[in-house]
Amino acid sequence: MTKSARQIAFEILLKIEKDKAYSNLAVDNAVKASELSSTDTAFVSHLVYGVVERKITLDYALSKHLNQPVGKLKAEVLVILRMGAYQLLFSEKIPASAAVNESVKLAKNNKSAYASGMVNAVLRKITEKDLETSGLSEYEKISVDFSIPVELVKFFIYHYGAENTRGFLSSALETKRVYAKVNTTRATTEDLIEKLGSEGVTAEKTILPDALLLHLKGALYELEAYKNGLFHIEDISSQYCVKALDVFEGATVIDVCSAPGGKSFSIAEEMNNKGTVYSCDLYEQRVSLIKSGAQRLGLSCINAIVNDASVFNERLPMADRVLCDVPCSGLGIIGKKPEIKYKKLDDIKELIPVQKQILDISSRYVKSGGRLVYSTCSVNPNENRRVCDEFLKAHTDFKSVRVLPDIKRTIDEGDYLTLMMHTNNCDGFFIAVFEKE
Repeated sequence: MTKSARQIAFEILLKIEKDKAYSNLAVDNAVKASELSSTDTAFVSHLVYGVVERKITLDYALSKHLNQPVGKLKAEVLVILRMGAYQLLFSEKIPASAAVNESVKLAKNNKSAYASGMVNAVLRKITEKDLETSGLSEYEKISVDFSIPVELVKFFIYHYGAENTRGFLSSALETKRVYAKVNTTRATTEDLIEKLGSEGVTAEKTILPDALLLHLKGALYELEAYKNGLFHIEDISSQYCVKALDVFEGATVIDVCSAPGGKSFSIAEEMNNKGTVYSCDLYEQRVSLIKSGAQRLGLSCINAIVNDASVFNERLPMADRVLCDVPCSGLGIIGKKPEIKYKKLDDIKELIPVQKQILDISSRYVKSGGRLVYSTCSVNPNENRRVCDEFLKAHTDFKSVRVLPDIKRTIDEGDYLTLMMHTNNCDGFFIAVFEKE
């Protein structure tokens, strides 16, 4: 029997709730295993991502009509209630009767028939008035409005102020932008715009000449322009990062944490496929992703290898440019991976020693007169400017260079640059540039 779109969404959300699975991977795996139409696939994605990103808001609304704390509910029942509440509060095209009735049906079909009456009663009471936050503190209001833990609200306000916090969190809830990087070794920006247009995709020029904002409805990877290697998907924040690296034809470049390879591809294209780019990752499976991507794009200068960025590798050459895009908390990409915002801040502390170690090791590959770029997709200053400040104190042979001075800055961090969604129309991202004397 073919499963309905709501049943598949329920199973994905239950897996996320119980196993802490990543929403994007869970959705991709479930959709691939199903036989859903493109319309139903879009509905599943809408429902799953919507429930995950609005979890705190939904629980707040539901709590007003429950006789027990939300956290005491059986996982299956909680997921069903969240799905129903999301459809009622944030999905205008779905009739209220359908949202309620289908939720009751889910309860009956998923070993929760005992709760079907409660599900029906609670969801019939849900209205937009349940989102009213009068009486809450400012921190709690922001938490409910943008579905983010109070702990993280306080953290953002401390570092960026209330106005920037609201701007950033509001942008994270908006429709996600999809940026493409033109493969300039195979096409011009104008060529790609024309080819995408012939396939029904509108491509809009951006502040960067080789970056396009895509407006599409179908499967991106089925496009002929994609199959022919005319572009790859890469947020404009990462494209800024490559610009800051300032590569040139014939250069030797090491990308120490490359997979899945987007920045390496942009680097190779900036070099006109002339020189050598060592694209490294710790795992063979991820290195294979880099190799297949480079092959599709026709970028022969990329040498994808397995390498541990936290350990010095004598077999790697000294390089003109080294990109150190380290593992991080991902707080800058909560719009695309909303489950990240529910992690504890204490969990992030474990990453910082690793980031420092990788930056230190990466610096040893830089030639005299060469350039080192440190970057993260985080907006946490503890992972960013504090790591860089400590690096400069310990490495007096490096000096800091102001990153992309013409780019608008949300806050003043001296030479460093933190890109923000509401300020720069891209993922939250940090970039620092060092030059070796």
